[in-house]
Amino acid sequence: MNKLQERLFEQQNSKALLKQAQQAAFDYIVQQPKQRVFPDQANIEKLSVFEESLPNASCDPALLLALLDTVGSANTVAQTGGRYFGFVNGNALPVTLATKWLADVWDQNAALYVMSPIASKLESVCQTWLNQLFKLPEQTVAGFVSGTSIATLSGLAAARFRQLQKMGWDVNQQGLFSAPKLRLILGRQTHGTVAKAISLLGFGQASIEWVECDEQGRMIVEQLPALDPSCILVLQAGNVNSGAFDDFTRVCQLAEQAQAWVHIDGAFGLWAKASHVFDNQTKGMELADSWSVDAHKTLNTPYDCGIVMCKDAEALTNALHQQGSYIQFSEQRDGLMYTPEMSKRARAIELWAAMKYLGRFGIAELVELLHERAKLFAHLLTKHKFTVLNEVVFNQVVICCESEQLTQQTLTLVQQSGECWCGGSIWQDKKVIRISLCSWATTEQDIRRSVEVFVQARRQASKV
Repeated sequence: MNKLQERLFEQQNSKALLKQAQQAAFDYIVQQPKQRVFPDQANIEKLSVFEESLPNASCDPALLLALLDTVGSANTVAQTGGRYFGFVNGNALPVTLATKWLADVWDQNAALYVMSPIASKLESVCQTWLNQLFKLPEQTVAGFVSGTSIATLSGLAAARFRQLQKMGWDVNQQGLFSAPKLRLILGRQTHGTVAKAISLLGFGQASIEWVECDEQGRMIVEQLPALDPSCILVLQAGNVNSGAFDDFTRVCQLAEQAQAWVHIDGAFGLWAKASHVFDNQTKGMELADSWSVDAHKTLNTPYDCGIVMCKDAEALTNALHQQGSYIQFSEQRDGLMYTPEMSKRARAIELWAAMKYLGRFGIAELVELLHERAKLFAHLLTKHKFTVLNEVVFNQVVICCESEQLTQQTLTLVQQSGECWCGGSIWQDKKVIRISLCSWATTEQDIRRSVEVFVQARRQASKV
């Protein structure tokens, strides 16, 4: 045993570093409600302490952890609290955080059953539970990826494989050069990551046929072009600004008649299917061919936990197939069959914990809670003469002030306050403030406190 091994075994067996990290985490949980939602400039300037050349020698690991705690903790964004409303970033349920700690100690690679029987089993269980929760066809398979960006890429890769096969072309063997042309049909309000996935898959932006949307960001079905087997449509379960849902039933019925493929981008909105409160929005969602969703958003698992689901298992596995003489497949679930990666962390463990803990009724209660908080936020802002521009159908609120300049100045002051944080966007060709309710920890008091920040910020901005 060499000296490095001796040191590492000593650190592992003493557990002192784990205990130090545990105490730092406990302290962070206690202090988090009191800290700014976004760090102030004084703390951000302290990040310069990390700017150094790569050290030649080892350092004291306890000092390393202490540095990370004292400087790092103060420079986090407090999205695990109740007053972070930006980027549809979720919180982490306590049980999922604890589960991730344990799973991190296990440090499992979820690529193959022989690499991790527990990861394989929980992926299988989660797949079944997701199908039951979302009322998807029984044959639907799930792949567990980093987030909806990769989930969408995976779903569209499956669509590319199947639609080209219908046209007599094997993309795995023949590639894309000289392949029949596929038509990508997207609403004008489609999330930017979808266009990115389309580029990565080699289609090119010229392959996209844009469909106009209504005032809430829903694709106007009457403006769909004629469909055929070369078509891949992308719908939204939760517009990133307004939270609106496309008309799944009508579009999916038209697509089925034409043998077109439908993918639903449901990063945060797909979870609405868990509650009958949202039946009007989610009706027909199960008629699509593939879906993408994040558990680290609405379900409140830790980052990162995305899911691709596809009712055409052959298309997904062929699009994402893996070869190698050293790979030992099994009769059990081998996770790499359903994702682009081979090496991947066992993120389904936290997903299983969230779904096991909450159950069907708890998931419904959580999505309804986020909706109620969003409606309260919109109601209070309206009382204070802010203009709410969207129908609050789920967890998103879009607002503006009397002018775009005042809206932007108000947003800047809200972000600088440290009391809460939300982002800006462009909605109907004008600057707006976008509020996302995604944390289980957001209370009515958090919302009232945040609304007061908005009121003060607008008052201050009006004086400039």
